[in-house]
This record gives sequence, structure tokens and C-alpha cells, in this order.
Amino acid sequence: MALFDERDDIVRAPRRRMPRTTIAGIWAVTVALVALLALTVLPTSFVVQQPGPVFNTLGTAEGPDGTQVPLISVAGADTFETSGSLDLLTVQVVGNRDRTPSWFELALAWFDPSRAVLPLDDIFPADQTTEERNEQSAAMMVDSQKEATAAALTELGYDVKPMVRVYSLTEDSAATGILEPDDIIRAVDGTAVTDTGALRDLINAADGAPVRLTIERGDKTEDVEIQPRRTDIDGEQLWLIGVTTLHDYVFPIDVTIQLDNVGGPSAGMMFALGIIDTLSEGELNGGLDVAGTGTIDSAGTVGPIGGIRQKLYGAAGAGADFFLAPESNCNEVVGHVPAGLRVFSVTTLDDALDVLSTLRDGGDLDSLPTCR
Repeated sequence: MALFDERDDIVRAPRRRMPRTTIAGIWAVTVALVALLALTVLPTSFVVQQPGPVFNTLGTAEGPDGTQVPLISVAGADTFETSGSLDLLTVQVVGNRDRTPSWFELALAWFDPSRAVLPLDDIFPADQTTEERNEQSAAMMVDSQKEATAAALTELGYDVKPMVRVYSLTEDSAATGILEPDDIIRAVDGTAVTDTGALRDLINAADGAPVRLTIERGDKTEDVEIQPRRTDIDGEQLWLIGVTTLHDYVFPIDVTIQLDNVGGPSAGMMFALGIIDTLSEGELNGGLDVAGTGTIDSAGTVGPIGGIRQKLYGAAGAGADFFLAPESNCNEVVGHVPAGLRVFSVTTLDDALDVLSTLRDGGDLDSLPTCR
């Protein structure tokens, strides 16, 4: 017995077509999914800069054994209690040559005022290895700490003696087998040198003739002779001996700055302020929360740094109320100051001390230089 009659004359209803709007919607979703996949996996040539950790120079940092130690410690002089904060700021880079951020991550960063999208080559030059970059960054940090210590102790009236120390030899250096890292260069052809600029000028004044360097190596002083090599640097012909040098100093007291895994020179000014506060009675900052950034040299000159927009947001996020910015970075500051943060511009260590003095004494903040 059949459940249904089968008839050949029955005309089946035609299959209904999907509306054009539905088809268009399906295609739109498909294209969006493909685009999202592409944005997620396709390689890019950019990295993202964002605010990094904030360190109070009056506080502590993690030591080599993982315990907390004073970020700045001093031996050989009286130290004093401090309060509030003198924060130094850092910048983190998201991405490297092995793994760059996705297009989706870049899009998110583009619309975040605290982050910046930068070309990969600006942060990781193609002709520089990661190891070389890290070594250079570490060397700049060491140099920054010494310059900051020299500036701070000079400001406090200590006698600081400068000198030039060999940091490394370049590839195919003219000084190979003659100079070594940590050698101190005291003179060139009998003329005393205390900074890299004077060393370079005296070598070039010889106009290619061999130069006699008086060096200290350990406990010994000796004269060595080096034949400089002519080198083209940015279209300028210079005579070089093929060494990288650092400004170094003989300090009358021992100042130790403990800050691992942070490189570059931009913390110099805040190191100097932290040292001065540690060695001075009272509170340099009036117990307030102050952040800042800027390179510094032994003469107290404050120089520009990179990533200042990210550092402004890092300061605000750490609870700082005031920010010391290098005057030479003011064009990057204007229009990018987070709410609740007041910025003052400085060109020297004395300028920064004037700002802190005004804050401490409750003076007229409107009279202080700012970025306009």
C-alpha cells in the first residue's frame, strides 16, 4: 500500500531565489572575514611605541638577586630622607624584525593617543643586529648615569674630574692590538684631553700623521702610537683611530644607580635630580609627584629624547601631577598632554631645580616656562 500517490502530471513549484539584499549581505560578510584574516596574518613593516614602566628615582628597583634595592644609593657622604616621587619614564616597543604587529594591531594603536606607529627601520635599522642594538642602548645608559652623576655632584659643589675611556674598538680599527676597552686616554701628542670632542679634534689636527696617545691601563701609564685612517662620514672626511669612547669621571663619593633592563640616555635629568635630592636636606620636590625626561651632560644641559608623547601618558598613568620636558621636545608636547598633567619646559638642570623650588615653596607656577 502506497502512502502517497505518484502522479507524473504534478508540476513542482520553482525554487525560490534569495533576495539580492541577502546575497549582498553574504558577500559583504565574506569579504569582511577575508579582510580581517588578512589584517591579522599579513606581515607589516611597522612597530608600535607605547608607555613603558615608570621608576621613581627616590624609590627602589629590582636588584640582580631579585630583591628590592634603592634605585640611587650613595657611599661616602650623608644622605637624607625623601618623599613624593621624581619619576623617570620608559617606552616599550611592540614588535621586532622577527615578529611585527598585525595590521589589526596597528589600526588599534593608530587611534590610541598614548601609542605611536613607527616604521620598523626607524627602531631596528637593517644594518644593525639585535645584539648590537642592545649593546649600544646599554652603553648609552651607562654613559647617561655617569653624566647625570657628574652634573649632580658639580651642582652640589663637589670636585669632579673628567676623563675619556675606551668603550670598544670598531671593526677593522686602526687601534687593534694597541688600545683595549677600559683604557683611559689622557693626552694626544702631549696635549691633555678630558672629553671626546677634544680627542677627535687633536687627531684630525694631525692631518693623517701618526698620533701619540698617553694612556692608563690598570695601574700603568704608557705612550702608544696609532696611524689614523681617513673615513667619509656623511660627506665629511675625518681621521679616525677606530674606537668608541665614553666620558668618564673620578668622583669624590660613590654613587650607584640600580636599574636593569632599561637602556638609552633619556633618564639622565631625572637621575641627576634624584641624586641631588638624596644628598640634600629637605624635599627637593616638596613631597609632590613629579615626572620628567631628558638627556643631560656633565655641564647640566638638558637634551631632547624620543617617545615623549608615550612618556607623558606614562607619567599620567603613574599618578604624576607635574612633568619636566626638554624645551627642544616642546613641538611634540603641545596638543598631546593628558588631562590632569601640567608640563614645564627646561633647558638646563638649573631650570629643572627652579621648577621644583617653585613647586616646593608654593610659588607662582604660571611664571614658569611651559610648552606653547
